[in-house]
Amino acid sequence: MAESPWIAAFAALFLWWASTGVFLWRVAAADNAGGAQHRWSVIGGLPLLVGGFAAAQASLGMTGVAGAYLGFAAALAIWGWIELAFLSGVITGPNRSPCPPDARPAERLRRAIGTIAWHELALIAALLALFVMARGAAMPVAFWAFAVLFAARVSAKLNLFLGVPRINTAFLPQPLAHVPSHFRHGPASGLFPVSVVLLAAASAWWILLAAQAGDPAAAVGFALLAMLTLLALLEHGFMVLALPDDKLWRWMMPAPKKPPLESLREETNGLR
Repeated sequence: MAESPWIAAFAALFLWWASTGVFLWRVAAADNAGGAQHRWSVIGGLPLLVGGFAAAQASLGMTGVAGAYLGFAAALAIWGWIELAFLSGVITGPNRSPCPPDARPAERLRRAIGTIAWHELALIAALLALFVMARGAAMPVAFWAFAVLFAARVSAKLNLFLGVPRINTAFLPQPLAHVPSHFRHGPASGLFPVSVVLLAAASAWWILLAAQAGDPAAAVGFALLAMLTLLALLEHGFMVLALPDDKLWRWMMPAPKKPPLESLREETNGLR
């Protein structure tokens, strides 16, 4: 059953949804707890980074279906830790202040780059490390999965900067409260259709390779990459379509911490 490309596609869908939910939950819980909880989240999550690279290395020499799944999971683990570090405000950039509404385009670009600079460098470093590890490997799924995530994220960030009709900031934590000021809410720019076409073409290419694969391991690997690319395409669609995408994970989130004054009022009302 694990050799079926359809099972692989559904596995990729579930891992994407579940891992995203877990990281969003942890960030929201740390936001509620305050103090150094965001920092402890990143430190506590370090086994994901180390284990992810170890799993990626192990998967590269495997030739069976297990290698494809292991490489895919390894890429998600490495990506997840870097995203956790970003959402926790630990690895972001030198600029931590909102963008002035009247900022000129050049200044807005400079400030936007400064907001995410260290995060982007971390992603590039991980991508390069996986590329070096995967050269000549029998099962380079870990590298290609991370490359898909990286390319899709760069495209998403550029589109958010240039302008899209719909921007979901529902899950942004307190350390990133300044980030939305660098987005542009408005009609989609000329980059958006280009991004959609490229993601759709890449999805079709992975699907074609999966259909033509001569062995189950290759078919599973390409199916995992196809679903991941289709999910990136879906995330771009959320930028222009009025769909309640936050409901995919909203039910998992802890209740937001109430302001002290509101909590005091509720306690007082309870004594009446």
